[in-house]
Amino acid sequence: MVESSKYLGRRIAADVEEGLQHYPVTAIIGPRQCGKSTLVRHLIKPDRPVLYLDLERPSDLRKLDEPEWFLMQQREKLVCIDEVQRKPELFPLIRSLVDEWEDNGHFLVLGSASRDLLQQGSESLAGRITYNNLTPFLWEEVRDRVKVERYLSSGGFPRSLLQDDPAVSLLWREDFIATFLERDLLQWDGFSPVTMRRLWQMLAHSNAQMVNLSALGGSLGVSHTSVRNYLDLLQETFMVTIVPPYLANTGKRLLKTQKVYISDTGIVTALLGLGEFNDIAGHPVFGSLWETLVLANLRGMYPRSELFYYRTSNGAEIDFVMLQSGKRIAIECKASVAPVLSRGTHTAIDDVDPAHTFVVAPVSESYRIKPGITVVTLSGLFSGIGNIL
Repeated sequence: MVESSKYLGRRIAADVEEGLQHYPVTAIIGPRQCGKSTLVRHLIKPDRPVLYLDLERPSDLRKLDEPEWFLMQQREKLVCIDEVQRKPELFPLIRSLVDEWEDNGHFLVLGSASRDLLQQGSESLAGRITYNNLTPFLWEEVRDRVKVERYLSSGGFPRSLLQDDPAVSLLWREDFIATFLERDLLQWDGFSPVTMRRLWQMLAHSNAQMVNLSALGGSLGVSHTSVRNYLDLLQETFMVTIVPPYLANTGKRLLKTQKVYISDTGIVTALLGLGEFNDIAGHPVFGSLWETLVLANLRGMYPRSELFYYRTSNGAEIDFVMLQSGKRIAIECKASVAPVLSRGTHTAIDDVDPAHTFVVAPVSESYRIKPGITVVTLSGLFSGIGNIL
């Protein structure tokens, strides 16, 4: 392992600590195995009494056979409930307790399902809960520990990324996929593990592309609606990211189909059976992996931003249009040490009229092409965006 005994700090740590100070309930949501429990262990102060419940453990679940009586005894503790989506009926009780106790920092809940999915049970906590999204490792969190080649091929999940042996890293990711299909999927009714695996593999082959739900359904032998339901579940469990088109009033005929990305590059490579960087360097998916890496980091670094893609019927295209704080930023991804922008990209930049355009490439240092357009490293992208926002 890569010095795995040393804890790697997470970007959202300060936000979680602030939430514990100012809200009765703080939530950390993100995919399984992304480091939520590890983050919590490093945030809890040693002088604070804590009760930790993992709802995947039968012994902890049994403690909640009579949840009101049990939780009433924990008033002086910080109650941390992991995999809270497995028992959504707790949320009304938590609301009742925090309203009675009045002060902040009573509950820290961890979930592997999206805020929208959790809110089916947590609507009653409005105004009492703050949400924090934890992703697999961001580049800014690990750039001093691993090379970008490993980060691209292994993805950001800690147990995959921090493994020196590419074969062991790939095995972990394959086990992660199998566990999701064979165990986690059982939480949700009406989904077939076989169909989900086939869909996931099809998405890996068409990663970062626009998807035709009817065509996918035809290949899978299911309806357009069923494909949408499967995609929604993958999105709600953080396994895929869906990017909508930027429908600006440019007078151009715009493509309006959504683009689908598998959220972690390591999961893409595992689904395709690609173990290490040498396997992907000349592979047709290399460019889409780089684009996926940039997207994952944009979403992690700027969770409140809106992200779109722009494409016209005439081929003008920009990978991402980012909207935040009233600013519009264009981001193009080029998996080349000597990136060149096409005529269609220049046309798209003129159409979108961003405050600045960043071309993200695996270059050694950032440099300006012309006024308003800069080629940047992955780290340079975030410092450049920071200067604009």
